[in-house]
Amino acid sequence: MSSDSVLVQLQQTLYNSRNPTRRWLHCSRRDWISDALRSAACQGVGRTCAIEIGPGSGVYVPLQANLYHEVIATDIKEDYIRHARHVSTRHSNVSLLIDDIMSSKLPSACADLVLCTEVIEHMADSRSAIKQMRRVLRPGGLLVLSTPRRYSPLELAAKIAFLPGLVAPSRFIYKEPGLETGHINLLTAPQIIRQLDEAGFEIQQRHTSGMYLPLVAEFSGETGLRLEKWLESRLQNSPLAWLLWTQYYIARA
Repeated sequence: MSSDSVLVQLQQTLYNSRNPTRRWLHCSRRDWISDALRSAACQGVGRTCAIEIGPGSGVYVPLQANLYHEVIATDIKEDYIRHARHVSTRHSNVSLLIDDIMSSKLPSACADLVLCTEVIEHMADSRSAIKQMRRVLRPGGLLVLSTPRRYSPLELAAKIAFLPGLVAPSRFIYKEPGLETGHINLLTAPQIIRQLDEAGFEIQQRHTSGMYLPLVAEFSGETGLRLEKWLESRLQNSPLAWLLWTQYYIARA
């Protein structure tokens, strides 16, 4: 089995993780993105075409298929496209395409919505990628974007967990599969905002979520999760919001 196939399987397990914090971090992000997609489809910007850049395990493709007349899911990895084929067989309006947004073959101004969630942190040049997303959007179209925050405790802990000698203990603690994140381009909020502005986007909404406390998350179960949720609510609109894991943006072309 290829490493990409393993990664697809890992993404599927995250939403049903036995660890309460791990499950909450991914499910709360999924729910926010899903709500954002529903809201975008109701904003009168058109429901002709939605494009998802890097669909991964395909969590959002069925929802988009119900909201838009045409959905195009693109990825550079064939395993992800192959995995999503079961969705396209159930939804005739879904097309799957191997395409690199950095040199995309998608026509300009072809989409009402672009979804890019947890992808640009894997790209060395997110600035160029965001400009390409702007190119394929029609005037007034919406970009829904999410990516980890650079200095969040979870990202720092993930780097430590895969240091030599710590991989096996980390997997033992979670008793679930785990792979290195592959994050090569973690950005701060000011960096993302600047790149969106340079590409010609106007930010409509911002959000941050995902409190992670090392050791508390691993050993305190539901009690630790309640503490993390309480801390998240206190930090979301404060100067310490950079401690939360995921940053979200809805931006208009």
